[in-house]
Amino acid sequence: MKITAIIPARYNSSRFQGKPLADIHGKPMIWWVYQQTKKVTEFDDIIVATDHEKIMQACQNLNINAIMTSDKHPTGTDRLTEVAEKIHADWYINVQGDEPLIEPETIKALLPYNIPKNVQVIHLKSKIVNPIDAVNPTILKALTNAENKAIFITRAAAPFPKGSITHDYYRQVSLYAYTKAALEFFKNTPRGRLETIEDIETLRFLENGWDIQYVDVISNAIAVDTPHDLEKVRQILTPPPP
Repeated sequence: MKITAIIPARYNSSRFQGKPLADIHGKPMIWWVYQQTKKVTEFDDIIVATDHEKIMQACQNLNINAIMTSDKHPTGTDRLTEVAEKIHADWYINVQGDEPLIEPETIKALLPYNIPKNVQVIHLKSKIVNPIDAVNPTILKALTNAENKAIFITRAAAPFPKGSITHDYYRQVSLYAYTKAALEFFKNTPRGRLETIEDIETLRFLENGWDIQYVDVISNAIAVDTPHDLEKVRQILTPPPP
């Protein structure tokens, strides 16, 4: 079984342009993500998928395996579909390029060794600790059944606490695993009604009857969405050795 890790690295961002190149103790953020991903020794390949020459050049300077992709992709999953057409693998693991603190153990939870054989999409979820996060629409809430398969993914605070307030909320962790067939399906299937309303791309699978298998993890990684987030990460990380 060949497993390839893909790190999408988009240059243009409405909130933080050039984010993958943001300096953290003398190294661009994409370098830190790559180093964390390298600690997962089960990967056959690790590839940065970018849409900009500056990121490509930075990767080449740092001996990071990278590939150029279109700058027209609306989502990271769309970018993965292009890589899957060029690079053969049985599974593709999407590691977000804006999480330099991502734990290798969290990435390893996506490895498709202990899941039902018919599953072709794997997501992660983690218990929400800060109550504010439960009502934050930028944090996706995962609702699952007894087999830990997705029932729904939403930006709303769900489930609604009418019958009981003694329940936990779970956030979706931004790492994903797909088979080649799943990515081909994603590419060839238009956005559905729920995906369009919630603006959550992986609802495309649920709307068309695909299973999404969840794995529970404990993750404290911070996604860098703003320069303020970047400052928090800089305070946590220590400079790399020369």
